[in-house]
Amino acid sequence: MSDLAKTPTTLYIPLHTTGGTAMTKLLTNHIATMTEMREPHKVLARSGGKPVAVLSNSALVGYFVPLEAIPDGESRVATMDEVKASMAKRRAINQPVLDYLKDK
Repeated sequence: MSDLAKTPTTLYIPLHTTGGTAMTKLLTNHIATMTEMREPHKVLARSGGKPVAVLSNSALVGYFVPLEAIPDGESRVATMDEVKASMAKRRAINQPVLDYLKDK
């Protein structure tokens, strides 16, 4: 496999802010919207097992990482305390997405 095939493509997306337009670096070349995440099996099929950047209103929300994208031996399950700490830390960021999905 060539070095080019091993290197992931870097994508940049424009984010509109009050001061103009900023570019955000995505760590994968697969993208899905919040609406597409209603059917995650289709997102997984389209990505071919690679991580997917999830966008909401052209803003990066997070990454959807299939188990097959994680090298063997590197996966672990987060503890409940880690999950709670992460949820508390990101509450202000996650709440608009949760409010949006509540009515869907």
